[in-house]
Amino acid sequence: MSWIEAIILGIIQGLTEFLPVSSSGHLELGKHILGVEVTENLTFTVVVHGATVLSTIVVFWKTILELFRELFTFKWNESTQYIVKIFISMIPVLVVGIFFKDQVESLFNGDILFVGLMLLVTAVLLTFTYYAKEKQKDISYKDSFIIGIAQALAVIPGISRSGATIATGLYLGNKKEFIAKFSFLMVLIPIIGANLKDIMDSDFTAQGSVAVTPLIVGFVAAFASGLLACKWMINVVKRGKLIYFAIYCFIIGTLAIVFSF
Repeated sequence: MSWIEAIILGIIQGLTEFLPVSSSGHLELGKHILGVEVTENLTFTVVVHGATVLSTIVVFWKTILELFRELFTFKWNESTQYIVKIFISMIPVLVVGIFFKDQVESLFNGDILFVGLMLLVTAVLLTFTYYAKEKQKDISYKDSFIIGIAQALAVIPGISRSGATIATGLYLGNKKEFIAKFSFLMVLIPIIGANLKDIMDSDFTAQGSVAVTPLIVGFVAAFASGLLACKWMINVVKRGKLIYFAIYCFIIGTLAIVFSF
């Protein structure tokens, strides 16, 4: 992998991790277009995902710090309840990761047709949010679990994680600004955990490993683009403009299907 390819893939990861267009689907498309194959070594994937986690922490550092501060007061307060809801939302994706890991990994095989079809599914999910009525309700424990199910389904390449979780939250009538923040915070621990597991399972000295320079530029590109995308997405959700991403996913999904033949 060249450093230019690393920059392109890093930007794709950073932007699409937060925008509701499927980061996994776009990475598969990006690798296909660039002719890059990094499946033999997970180093690059671990690095760029780590960059987007860092960008999330930077954007929400005050919220995260406050949650931890309140947690260690050992009181059943609003922050403690919020943390419990985040852990509840992690249950479905944890089940998928433990019991269906091999099946999920088999989906990341460069099948552009499948990715295109799933991008169309994402487009439909986002389109329905245009008609969802906001009830100004807070996220309940039941809502957090249902949103967690949406996150678990979004492990499929082409299904947007942020799109699925935010759309589900809006369908349930949650406040727009609450569901956007919850969507980004709920993924931190699963991504960090998955990355740590990848690091322990991977042989980073194996043939086909990515060189240091592409790793560095890929990390910087993913972090910078992720920082911008995270802040932008929060404002987009508040304004209820997800329909434009639905149109984008429909176009890209259709193109992927056409070029797969």
